Amino acid sequence: MTGTTPTTHPEMPGLAPGQRDPRLDFFRGLSLIMIFMNHVPGTFFENLTSRNFGLSDAAEGFVFMSGCAVALAYGPKMKNGLGVDVVRKGWGRAWQLYLVHMMTTVWAMALVAGGVLWLGADEVLLNNSFNLLWKQPVEVILGVATLGHQFGYVNILPMYAVLMLGAPFLVRLGQRSPMALLAFSVGFWILTFALSLDLPNYPQPGGWFFNPFAWQLIFTLGILTGLALREGRRFVPVKPWLVWIAAIWLVFCFAWVQDVDLKEWMNQTLNALRAQGVPGLVAGFDKTFVSMPRLTHFIALAYILSMPLGIPKFAASQAMEPVRLIGRHSLPVFATGTVIAIFAQVVKDVHPAGIEQDMLLVLGGLFAQWCLAYALEWNRQRDGRTKPPVVRETEPEVAPHRLPVTPSTSLR
Repeated sequence: MTGTTPTTHPEMPGLAPGQRDPRLDFFRGLSLIMIFMNHVPGTFFENLTSRNFGLSDAAEGFVFMSGCAVALAYGPKMKNGLGVDVVRKGWGRAWQLYLVHMMTTVWAMALVAGGVLWLGADEVLLNNSFNLLWKQPVEVILGVATLGHQFGYVNILPMYAVLMLGAPFLVRLGQRSPMALLAFSVGFWILTFALSLDLPNYPQPGGWFFNPFAWQLIFTLGILTGLALREGRRFVPVKPWLVWIAAIWLVFCFAWVQDVDLKEWMNQTLNALRAQGVPGLVAGFDKTFVSMPRLTHFIALAYILSMPLGIPKFAASQAMEPVRLIGRHSLPVFATGTVIAIFAQVVKDVHPAGIEQDMLLVLGGLFAQWCLAYALEWNRQRDGRTKPPVVRETEPEVAPHRLPVTPSTSLR
């Protein structure tokens, strides 16, 4: 995982040609499942997602895993340098993400409009900036096309698209000097907060909720992890003192979000620190700029989950195949889940109901996403393009330079 010194580790075998690391698909699929649950607010299932057990949430996991996938897919193509083909591929991916975002946005607007016209779901207009579509339609249309106006729950792909514009350059810098890439990314993250850098909203004031200039740090940590993983090493070695620090911080963060008294005390403490001049990046809880508490919680979580203590075997188990299947087809699944989530929000606005309806909306939505992933996988198998996974529990002695990775690990 991310950290200070890249080192070879006996628990991390390299990826042979055509092999996939099942942990990548598993955690990416798990992130998508939790994102969907969070995008249908007001249900019991919200209580089961990671944001209830710490300071970060599934969004960090999604962006981190995307960085890992980019490194695994593009790294082998760039072993001899940064070429035009790789840049074109990365920018083509950014364009694809833009088009998918446009599709999900149009469907979100259509579902909200249908709810208002036919079901009387006027309340949904007050949420997620949809009301501006009726108040300022001309400005909003322009804002949607230029990514200046992003509706709530339909706003992570623009950030991802911007990151993909820089992905080839970040991967190449990481290949030449991982520490230089880490220093650049951390420095740019600090500068972003200090200068309030962000891409502008339109027609509303302010900037993007998912600020790509700040979230590039999570993406870069994923790239550094993926580059190390491809060569059969850890970017941060397993050290007992690091394990203890990470574990203690995770336990404390769990208590922070669960205990009312501790939560109030921590909020007062952070407010007092900011009043004394401590920057909000350190003493804040800002998701837009990925403040320090969120960032350190996610790094600690990623570090612990990277341990070879049964996690690789569990991620590769047959029982987790449905989760991995969703992760292997993350982009179409995410887009479909976004549209279903907006539909579910409209339904709950018209008919709040209870647990039975929530189960139908959430579990039915997840089943629909799995069906889509299953169909896409069936089509891939028919074309003979499925690659076998590799389970990482122990490592044979393998020379890192013999471990190329095929593009099969890229996001789909």
